[in-house]
Parts: sequence; structure tokens; C-alpha cells
Amino acid sequence: MSSKLTMALKEWENLEKEFQQIQDTQQLYMQKLDEVSKLQNSFAASISHHRKFLKDLSQSLKKCSKGLTEEEAKQVEEIKGQMQERPNLLSQMESYLPKKNGIYLSLVLGSVNVNLLSKQSKASYKDEYEKFKLGVTVIAFLLAFICEFFVNYRVLDALLNFLLVWYYCTLTIRESVLISNGSRIKGWWVVHHYISTILSGIMLTWPDGELYQMFRIQFWGYCLYQCFVQFLQYYYQSGCLYRLKALGERHNLDLTVEGFQSWMWRGLTFLLPFLFFGHSWQFFNSITLFRMANLPQCKEWQVSTAIQLNPVTRNVYCTQSLAFYCAFYYVIMSPLYLHTQKLNAVIMQL
Repeated sequence: MSSKLTMALKEWENLEKEFQQIQDTQQLYMQKLDEVSKLQNSFAASISHHRKFLKDLSQSLKKCSKGLTEEEAKQVEEIKGQMQERPNLLSQMESYLPKKNGIYLSLVLGSVNVNLLSKQSKASYKDEYEKFKLGVTVIAFLLAFICEFFVNYRVLDALLNFLLVWYYCTLTIRESVLISNGSRIKGWWVVHHYISTILSGIMLTWPDGELYQMFRIQFWGYCLYQCFVQFLQYYYQSGCLYRLKALGERHNLDLTVEGFQSWMWRGLTFLLPFLFFGHSWQFFNSITLFRMANLPQCKEWQVSTAIQLNPVTRNVYCTQSLAFYCAFYYVIMSPLYLHTQKLNAVIMQL
């Protein structure tokens, strides 16, 4: 027997042993999956039973709260205090269990389970969401720059509008998945993307003509500026969120739109003028569309519909509310808090 054949037979024997190990691992994996599924059902049933028991116990404590001794009343108050904290703890535990998809995810994906089991998987999915936003923003900026300054071609405009429709649709799906996995995304943030999807679809279906050409340059200029502001927002908010997570004050699945602290004011004062200018530009877009709708040659339904769905009023209100809250906290509440702390320190020394 040749040496090459001997080596080949030895390699085959090693492969056979490795294949047997793979089969054993696969059987163990399937067994663990069944155990995890049963454990999930048992865990969910235990949480549901505990919630029901807490509700019944709360009603029982209300009935027997009269005629108690001082020691018994103290014990009842301690139990009530712990019972008030228990629902939040149960909700945190329940966040690791599979949940039923919401209406939107059920319509898009059906009954597919989108829950991620490990913290690492959830954090990775959230990071992919942030990188996806940044990557598409870069592509949209480049295409809008070409459409604004170099090419006046309706097909390229439609391609960019289709990119925006796909982008906002994908964002709503990804955000719904994040919400199913415990992310605390604000409702106004998701609604804003729904409206943006509709507006992008309106621009996509707007036929080429005199009115479209009148609004085209202004719109792509606004898109360029919006992409630029999104760059600024992303880096400012991601830096703030990273610092909050490092301090242990934010959830791992929070987005780059969550949270505000007094030390963020310095960066926000730089960002607010860009935001207000962007909203002013959006308001100018609404005025332009309103004037176009009153022209006798305006027959496109896209003009009037875009005016009604333009979220400029809501966006300006959100930014002004944020600015007022930040100014109130930074100028009034923060010094008042520091003064109170100093006063308490003096009292403690006395």
C-alpha cells in the first residue's frame, strides 16, 4: 500500500470521527432547543401567574388594612412598597421572552419570531440599525448632490426617491423589531418615519412637468442639507448615548435619539441653529407647494397632498420644546439643584 493511500485512509478515519462528533453536537443542540422552548413557556406562565397573584393580594391587603396594629400596618406598607416595584422587575424579565408581533410586523413578516435571545445579539442588531442609517444617508447625499448640480434626469430622480421610500420602510420594520426586543423608541420617532415614507412615495409618483421642475432644485437642495444635519445629529447623539451607557444611565437598546443631560447642552447649542434652519427651509418648502397649488396649471394631486402631510409644524414644535426644556433645565433647574446641595451640606455641618 502506497504512502499516499495510507495518508488518505487516515484522513478519512479522522473525518469519520469528526462527523460523528458533529452528529452528537447536532442532537445535543436540538435537545437544548426543545428545553429552551419548554423553559420559555414555563417562564411566561410563571410571570403571568405571579402578576395575577399580585393583583389578588393587592385587593386582599386593601380589605384588611383597617384595624391593624402599628407593627402590622408597618409590615403591610413594606409589602405594598415591594409590590409597587414588582411589575417593573417582571417587565424586565419578560423582555427576554418571545413576544407576539405587532400589527405592522404581522402584516409585513407574518408570525415570524423576531425576538433575539442574547444581549449581544440585541446590541449587534441595534448597532447595525445605526450603521444602516448612516450608510444610506451617505448614499442619499451623493445622489442628491448629483441631481442638484450635474444631472437633470427624471429616472435618476425617481431612483433617489425610490431609495428614500425603501429606506424609510426598512427603518419602520427595523424599529418595530427593536421595540419587540425591548427598545424604548419614542412613538413620535416611528410616526415621523411613516409620514416620511408617504411623502417620499408622493415625490416618486409626481410626474415630470413644469411644476415638478419648479420644485425640483429646491427639494434636492433641502435633501442635501437634511443629510448634512443628520450627520451632525448622528455623531452628537451617538457620543452622548455612548457616554450615558458608560455611566450606566441608559439601556443598551436605546437609539441615538434618547436621553438628555445637562452636560449635553454645550454640544446642543452648536446643533440647534442647524435644526432651526432646516425646519425653516421645510416651512419654505410648504409655502412653495402652497403657492404652486394655487396656480391654474396645477393639476397634480401630489402638490396638495404633500402640503397636508408635511410634518414641518410637528418638527418645529418638537425642536422648540426640546430647546425650551434644555434651557429651563440648564439655566434654572441646574443652578437651583446645586444651590440646594450646597445648602444641605451647610446644614449637615451645623
